[in-house]
Amino acid sequence: MKNISILSASVRNGRNSHRVALYFKNYLEENQLANVKIIDLKAYDFPIFEERLRFISNPSEAMLSFADEVTKSDGIILVTPEYNGGYPASLKNAIDLLYAEWKRKPIAIATVSAGAFAGTQVITSIQFSLWKIGALTVPAMFPVATVEKTFDENGKPNDEEATNKRASSFVNELIWWIEAKQKMNT
Repeated sequence: MKNISILSASVRNGRNSHRVALYFKNYLEENQLANVKIIDLKAYDFPIFEERLRFISNPSEAMLSFADEVTKSDGIILVTPEYNGGYPASLKNAIDLLYAEWKRKPIAIATVSAGAFAGTQVITSIQFSLWKIGALTVPAMFPVATVEKTFDENGKPNDEEATNKRASSFVNELIWWIEAKQKMNT
């Protein structure tokens, strides 16, 4: 079974994008599609970026744990909110901390907003940052508009049937890229 991590990017108090991370964890487990782990940046409390992990003489346990989780993942669902047209500094900080760990890592991006644009304004900038370090961003999106109205705090969507249908296409695309990468490595 594949190992898929869900990277929950918001560290904000009262964050709503984490609802989508919880949804994907439940969806993947209920459908027995993968072993799932949530990598919650709020739990890591990283300092502001000073240097890539490999150049830090005394990295924290949190930094090493984060690098290990990314490395062990066959693929990642990145759930990011959109803040003023961009992605949060917490996510940029985490991306920049690592380098080799992201190389050729299949990543599917779910964008989230409280407004009607569903976080889609952030997709270009996050894809560019991931592309620059060699990650494989899959050609599928999972935009979520008005997240606080469409998902409850436990990750349950208001329209489960429609959400699961969208999630199926999104997750299947990620799994296809994970399998393609695994075939190329054999």
